[in-house]
Amino acid sequence: MAADAPPLDGLFCWCRAGFEPELAGELSERAAQANLPGYARTERNSGYVEFICEDAAALSRALPFSGLIFARQKLLRLADLRGIDPKDRITPILAALEMLPKQVFGELWVEHPDSDAGKPLAGLARSFGNALRPALRKAGWLTRVDDAGKPRLHVVFLDGDHVVLARSEPRDSAPWPLGIPRLRMHADAPSRSALKLEEALLTLLSDEERQRLLRDGMRSADLGAAPGGWTWVLVRNGLHVTSVDNGPLRQHLLDSGRVDHLRADGFQWQPKAPLDWMVCDMVEQPRRVAERMATWLREGWCRHAIFNLKLPMKKRWDETRLCLELFEQQARKPLLVRARQLYHDREEITVFASAAQR
Repeated sequence: MAADAPPLDGLFCWCRAGFEPELAGELSERAAQANLPGYARTERNSGYVEFICEDAAALSRALPFSGLIFARQKLLRLADLRGIDPKDRITPILAALEMLPKQVFGELWVEHPDSDAGKPLAGLARSFGNALRPALRKAGWLTRVDDAGKPRLHVVFLDGDHVVLARSEPRDSAPWPLGIPRLRMHADAPSRSALKLEEALLTLLSDEERQRLLRDGMRSADLGAAPGGWTWVLVRNGLHVTSVDNGPLRQHLLDSGRVDHLRADGFQWQPKAPLDWMVCDMVEQPRRVAERMATWLREGWCRHAIFNLKLPMKKRWDETRLCLELFEQQARKPLLVRARQLYHDREEITVFASAAQR
């Protein structure tokens, strides 16, 4: 590899393997709307998308990470290094950094795609990080002690001889390597779906919002609750829950004293008095869910909501955009809306909506 190869200007974004076309479509459309057109480059099931643009720094500012749906992480690509000699990967990385304006990074993250092809690179990424970190500190590219307030340097292994160098801003990126929060399944959780709501609260709400919007004694509803994974998360956050489902709930939820189980259709039921929260993970057509969720916010039945939209097999970005537009139109009031395909999601996206703030 030529040490003087110029860095390429673009965004590098992680995503769920298989959803590269959706992320590519999202980035392309939003870049065009920002008058910063470029082109997406990816491969199916690779777990990432590169978006090449003449002014990627401006594009990164125009496309904040918090507004992206199918990206787990957003990075500004610095260099694409191919044909690296496996016997000495550090030298070409340092040479590529020397071509950039001098800066000091607060952390080094060595990553690999979360895909079938990328997972065998995990061991290499771990060991190489231990070798590269002291070399970067000696050359003045990395702080002596990790500093989470400074930009991060990302070294991405796409193959044993193919490395992408990138950077991220802590305030405009996910705070976890690969954009994946490390959550563990609790022994008391009724189902693995609990991880989806736990991740949604962690990802779609800020620390300040979680403290302010999830307070002990608040009242909530869980539509399509059985066997109770999302109800369990709400109870753990101190909420009283009306769990609506014709199916059974786990007994320990009923024993908590915070859960009322109503055997009813979640699409037909409505509360007698306004609630603080409503959550919904029902398997239904996404447009139907979007319309029903809009009704809840429009009628004032809840102040905050988290719900999933199960996507079709084709044209998933188009369906996502249509459903979110439909939801906001039919809500007929100003809303704060955030959406993301979470790590624990599958063929779906998760939406947070709030009528109490804008």
